[in-house]
Amino acid sequence: MKTNKFASARAQSMPNSVFAVMDDAKAEAADKGLEIIDLSLGSSDLNPPKAAIDALSQAVVDKSTYGYCLHSCTRAFRQEAAAWYQRKFTKQINPEKEVLPLIGSQEGLANLLLAVTDPGDIVLMPDPGYPAYFGAVAVAAVRVEKMPLSAESGFLPEFKKIDSEIAKKAKAMIISYPNNPTAAVADNNFMQKAVSFCHDNNILLIHDFPYVDMVFGDYKAPSILNQKAGLKVGIELYSSSKSFHMGGFRMGWAIGNSDAIAALKQIKSAIDFNQYLGIQKAVIAAMKSPIEKTIADAHIYQDRRDVLVDLLNDAGWQVKKPKASMYVWAKLPKGLNNSVDFAVNLAKTKGIALAPGRGFGELGEGYVRFALVREPEILKQAVDKINEFLD
Repeated sequence: MKTNKFASARAQSMPNSVFAVMDDAKAEAADKGLEIIDLSLGSSDLNPPKAAIDALSQAVVDKSTYGYCLHSCTRAFRQEAAAWYQRKFTKQINPEKEVLPLIGSQEGLANLLLAVTDPGDIVLMPDPGYPAYFGAVAVAAVRVEKMPLSAESGFLPEFKKIDSEIAKKAKAMIISYPNNPTAAVADNNFMQKAVSFCHDNNILLIHDFPYVDMVFGDYKAPSILNQKAGLKVGIELYSSSKSFHMGGFRMGWAIGNSDAIAALKQIKSAIDFNQYLGIQKAVIAAMKSPIEKTIADAHIYQDRRDVLVDLLNDAGWQVKKPKASMYVWAKLPKGLNNSVDFAVNLAKTKGIALAPGRGFGELGEGYVRFALVREPEILKQAVDKINEFLD
């Protein structure tokens, strides 16, 4: 960052975001009068459940929701989160000891690392990975050991390749499936391997799990907590942003090991008073909404996936259809390898914004991420303009 006499070493260590560069490129395109088709951000364009909006509308005129919300005030939310999990995974969760509300899962991860690590501790982290991970580990001042994700391994970490001495010293491991940015998925066998590896090495397994409901066809995303010893070593982070299209509401929840939950609660109690009760009520209503809406919304993303992947492949790209998430992770066409240059120039000249793979880590280079946040006809327009750019 620029010279700042008040900035701490921690602030100065924060990684630069390539998305700021993309924002500048979009602004330049807009100044030229270009129509912007923004497929760079995973912000859902679908509507929350009507019951959630109704619950919030009622809450904002209810004076009892206006005060600070201490931990006891979150009991109804924690109980419904536990019930929601049990309906989904047929496993009982203790809402008093194994659930904690978050002001978004991104906040949850940052505070969780502060709760379970000390400066200099080792955290195992995927590359490529969600950019918020890089900021969270910088704030926690931990030592990062990267777990490479490659197309050859299905974008899954290979635990047998982790040095045994590193594994013995590691305090936490971060995984996320369905994955952002690669859209890769994991099965129960992989999740059990992850749990067993962390159990054998006394590592807290952090599963960032916002895309649990964005699944296609017969695929169902597995939970680490449903594996043998899962609750002994695991914690999962959920989000209303993806399951219920409520990104701006900033409401997530953690479910998992009671010690990890207690440590996270201790940190958060010194930092925040929990999310506004009205928003908690809205997410409770969303959790109780019929599963048919969640399934129908996933079908919308599946249809968009099909349209985009078919169009890209027809244009000469080589892209597989992901089984889940709201993204398509695409290797750049032959002869192109600088994802930032590609994405910036595409945005500046055609108004099409994609996320450059380099923004997700060194091993993301050579890829771009498409977010399925526009209608099929708009996706077709985007691919047409990409084809013009490449010609």
